[in-house]
Amino acid sequence: MKMLIIYTYPNHKSLNYAFLQHIVNGSKENTNIDEIQILDLYEEGFNPVLVFNEQKRRRAMHIDPDLEKYREQITWADKIVFIYPIWWGRPPAMLMGYIDRLFASNFAYKDKRGLFPEGLLKGKSVICISTMKGPTFYPLLWLNNAHKLLMKRALFSFVGIKRVKFFEFGNMECSKGRQVKKLEKIYHYFKRLSH
Repeated sequence: MKMLIIYTYPNHKSLNYAFLQHIVNGSKENTNIDEIQILDLYEEGFNPVLVFNEQKRRRAMHIDPDLEKYREQITWADKIVFIYPIWWGRPPAMLMGYIDRLFASNFAYKDKRGLFPEGLLKGKSVICISTMKGPTFYPLLWLNNAHKLLMKRALFSFVGIKRVKFFEFGNMECSKGRQVKKLEKIYHYFKRLSH
């Protein structure tokens, strides 16, 4: 299995970065995982701004040469792991900009007659690991799980990815937030991951 980890947090001295390290360490002990690539969107200096103009046509987004490397990473991966915080009830603008620019027509999906497009990323699976300052139940209680609906239904299902697993960790800034247990949970999950 080939795994792409997309890390979206601007600080390497953070719990989000600790999750990244625990994922990598667990995956290295897993014989089912052959290769790992890490894309750190902030460190990479990824430009999340979607631009349409005379030089950059919307219908040509799937062949934008500035995004070729990122398209190759997604095509290469069997499993895509996203690590990000929840800010204002949704993933950071950096990650949403990555999605806006990469998951383009004729790369991630193809328009066809009828109600729904054809997803072109079938066979891949996704794991979303998100952190938040508030309690884990907050998005369910106040936002009707808008984050999960956005990621699973509006994005991944649309592009043909049916297997999506979520880990949502709350109270990450609380001294009694059991961060060590959460990190160990992720480490052991990736150590045993089979597909």
